[in-house]
Amino acid sequence: MKLDVDWATVTEEINEHGCALLPRLLTKRECTSTAALYDQPDRFRATIDLARYRFGRGEYRYFASPFPPLVAHLRAALYPRLLPIARDWARKLGWSATWPDGLDEWLEECHSAGQTRPTPILLRYGEGDWNALHRDLYGDKVFPLQVVINLNEPGVDHTGGEFLMVEQRPRAQSRGIATLIPQGHGLVFTTRDRPVRSSRGWSTAPMRHGVSVIRSGRRHTLGLVFHDAA
Repeated sequence: MKLDVDWATVTEEINEHGCALLPRLLTKRECTSTAALYDQPDRFRATIDLARYRFGRGEYRYFASPFPPLVAHLRAALYPRLLPIARDWARKLGWSATWPDGLDEWLEECHSAGQTRPTPILLRYGEGDWNALHRDLYGDKVFPLQVVINLNEPGVDHTGGEFLMVEQRPRAQSRGIATLIPQGHGLVFTTRDRPVRSSRGWSTAPMRHGVSVIRSGRRHTLGLVFHDAA
């Protein structure tokens, strides 16, 4: 795992689009070993069938604590890098939310508010699967950014499966963004909203995310949410 990231460029892109592609975070071997965890059900606290809840088609699993070391390290290492963006957005939009410098302290706040269930997830999509547009809100305590990492190689292991974002623009039609995430690379994106300039200063632009239909093959992704669930 490595975090050789130009965070200034990432910050500029996510401010403009609500998402930003990250360079390679995981080696091919790390991707393969992480994807293989899906077949070890004792590692997880819950399995969600997307079709059952009309969320799309496919399946994902929430990791149980303690997390695999790679997952825990990624989450802890990315949080402080994303924290300046979160605080800047809170200032622009007048959010009352504040986040401490460390992930452990933030998760303690989540747990004190009754959000005690861990949220890192491993997703598996097969041919014909997809994920409906949504926002990952699990309680009142919310961190406004999250990261997804593609564990398979597009065009080899799967076709289709682009990461989708749709921005609801005030008094205008929605804007869509599609990103094909390379193997081992991450995408940082907004959990719910992003700030946009308006004639009155800053306004909130609601955003949702999902995954396009898998045309062939199989796609695994690691999802890192930085707040726990109620």
